[in-house]
Amino acid sequence: MITFFKKIKLKSGYLFRGFFVVAISASAFGMVSRNVNKTYAPVSIVKKDSVASVKAFGEVYKVLMSPRCLNCHPAGDIPLQGDDSHVHQMYPQRGPDGKGLYAMKCANCHQDENTPGLHMPPGNPKWHLPPADMKMVFEGKTAHELAIQLLNKKENGNKNIEALIKHADDGLVLAGFNPADGLKKPPLTHAEFKKAWITWLTTGAYAPAK
Repeated sequence: MITFFKKIKLKSGYLFRGFFVVAISASAFGMVSRNVNKTYAPVSIVKKDSVASVKAFGEVYKVLMSPRCLNCHPAGDIPLQGDDSHVHQMYPQRGPDGKGLYAMKCANCHQDENTPGLHMPPGNPKWHLPPADMKMVFEGKTAHELAIQLLNKKENGNKNIEALIKHADDGLVLAGFNPADGLKKPPLTHAEFKKAWITWLTTGAYAPAK
């Protein structure tokens, strides 16, 4: 559960002031989890540190703005494609649930796994764009704008801090770090991204200055 009371501007960024409890996995800090289901035990925020938080989000931002994330978070209703993030050549539409419109569904081409071969469609059982009522746009967002959006439950899929931390291990997030043949990987490994993501969230979730 998270409650934000007000936003305070500091030299290094913005602090979202309020009380919240987060959940993190022991494995995120190099400890062995005894729970094979990867449950996240609730802990208090590690330590508020605007410098560390903003620095960590800088690493997160590089990944989120890479084609492997950006292409499925477009400003419009057509996904982007390739390492240059051009408009998807098939011109599929988002649709209400993010899975395509009418007969042109994402799953028609994007199978449960990456299709073998150079420049063939990447795959995942839940391949889709964010739904029409929660588009979660990354394209064109500054680091300041994206950080604020990611913390806004009305724009992030109603996720609190605990859910945001868990989202680092979401199947589609993981798929971005295992691209199809011929596509570039994100600038960080998944482990590096997850570490930066958790650091950002547990050191105050500061948004970089405008």
